[in-house]
Amino acid sequence: MFQPYDQMQKMGQDGLDATMTAMGAFTKASQTIAAETADYAKKAFETGTGTLEKLTGARTLETAIEIQSAYMRTTYEDLVAQSAKMGELYTALAKETFKPFEGFVKKPFAA
Repeated sequence: MFQPYDQMQKMGQDGLDATMTAMGAFTKASQTIAAETADYAKKAFETGTGTLEKLTGARTLETAIEIQSAYMRTTYEDLVAQSAKMGELYTALAKETFKPFEGFVKKPFAA
């Protein structure tokens, strides 16, 4: 007699468990992304500061252009590498966050 209510209760508990697991994964991945962003910002600032110091010590226009060109090349390469890394981190965030809910989609179609 109470079987439908028990099933509803179990389904509700499963949903709550999946949500809590997803929130934990989201929090962990978000912290990783924040740390990676802070590290990149620190590195970019240090690179920019070092380049500025080199530029202020440049004696000729050619030297200044070489320093600036090296800075631009390095900065571009770092940006491309960081963009790829951030893309991977956001992909992992999405996968880990929605992984607990995969069972909800598969259950109705399993029968």
